[in-house]
Amino acid sequence: MKRESFQSRLGFILVSAGCAIGIGNVWRFPYVAGENGGGLFVLLYLLFLAVLGVPTLTMELAVGRASGKSALHGFKALEKPGHKWHLHGWACMLGNYVLMMFYTTVCGWMMSYFAKFLTGSFTPGMDTATVTQVFTDLKADPIEMTVWMAVTVILGFIVCSFGLQNGLERISKYMMSALLVLIVILAVNSILLPNGGEGLKFYLLPDFKRAADVGFRNVLTAAMNQAFFTLSLGIGSMQIFGSYMKKDNTLTGEAVRICVLDTFVALMSGLIIFPACSAFGVATNSGPSLIFETLPNVFVNMTGGRIWGALFFLFMTFASFTTVIAVFENLLSSCIDNFGWSRKKASVINCIFMLIASMPCILGLNVLKHVQIAGRNFMDMEDFLVSNILLPVGCLIFLLFCVTRWGWGFDKYLEETNTGNGMKMPRWLKPVFQFVLPVLIILVLLQGLIPA
Repeated sequence: MKRESFQSRLGFILVSAGCAIGIGNVWRFPYVAGENGGGLFVLLYLLFLAVLGVPTLTMELAVGRASGKSALHGFKALEKPGHKWHLHGWACMLGNYVLMMFYTTVCGWMMSYFAKFLTGSFTPGMDTATVTQVFTDLKADPIEMTVWMAVTVILGFIVCSFGLQNGLERISKYMMSALLVLIVILAVNSILLPNGGEGLKFYLLPDFKRAADVGFRNVLTAAMNQAFFTLSLGIGSMQIFGSYMKKDNTLTGEAVRICVLDTFVALMSGLIIFPACSAFGVATNSGPSLIFETLPNVFVNMTGGRIWGALFFLFMTFASFTTVIAVFENLLSSCIDNFGWSRKKASVINCIFMLIASMPCILGLNVLKHVQIAGRNFMDMEDFLVSNILLPVGCLIFLLFCVTRWGWGFDKYLEETNTGNGMKMPRWLKPVFQFVLPVLIILVLLQGLIPA
């Protein structure tokens, strides 16, 4: 079967960025920045993104483009005879399935809040306790969460069933364009709010006193972790798009473009959130509840808050759904490559499987909330497996495969990365890739496994 390819370079960049842009940018980045003192964290995050993110992204893309296959067969095509690097392909499939087992629920939350703001469930002047109770009630209602999860899963596989160009690429272009327009409108509105300036200072100006209060080591570690996880590297989520690429442009240049777009959305999310919180005297260090409890309290007290709230959660829906369809495409491509299924058959089977596999996450928040695995509910355990184990271990495998003589080898990786027009990866970085990056990734791994 002939391998599909992207219709345009813009399509590749928007789809790849859409995969990277998700709750890690628009949910996790702002609240982690708030918890870690703002400006200095943001500066360190950008530094680590350049040092860690861009090189590792080129490696996933290189394995994909050189092999023209999904992870399992990609490693098989490039590894030396008798080697077993391809076994990581099964871990990549597992990682994408586990990721979607809880990510579809979170995407459903975004859709639910968009609908609630649009239909007037949030009204001007609601008190803080009432606004907070909305999220509590949502998590306690397995039927409502199942409906929104099912909408996410079914729509996602419908899009992917039409193929790379007619489904994923076409829809991602529209959604990413709308996302970028929405985020600029929302950011401008927040920046112009009275008393929003203090939020901007907190977010953009490094303050060593605030960092000292949090702990410099904590800020440094949080910035490194966020830079590492923002691109969701290590489980083949980005590698699959490399397999659809043409060889017209260098992978370094494309990786930089994806990272810039990904970072733009993360930074703009902060420009939406921190001035708004400052304008209404809301704490910026409220952690994961920032999006679903803190911000709705801001919107209900804002002039035109119902519209701004609806637009914000529409933006959040687009950000999370573009990731969902990108990862679904990875799953379909893996099933097509590994099992010889048609795209339609893979879409139907995976859709049914994801509808069932997503239920433990939903039920673990209500009827099965007393069921714990190592002290975590189903959602937290699934998130832990992906974020703390599969992503860093997967990144280390991709890295070692690309830069050591036991794997594909640095020379072949560099040749593939530098094929085409654009920014080249310099050869002098070889010792950095071989000795520095593995240490950084191992530090991220250990940090995620050792309790705070």
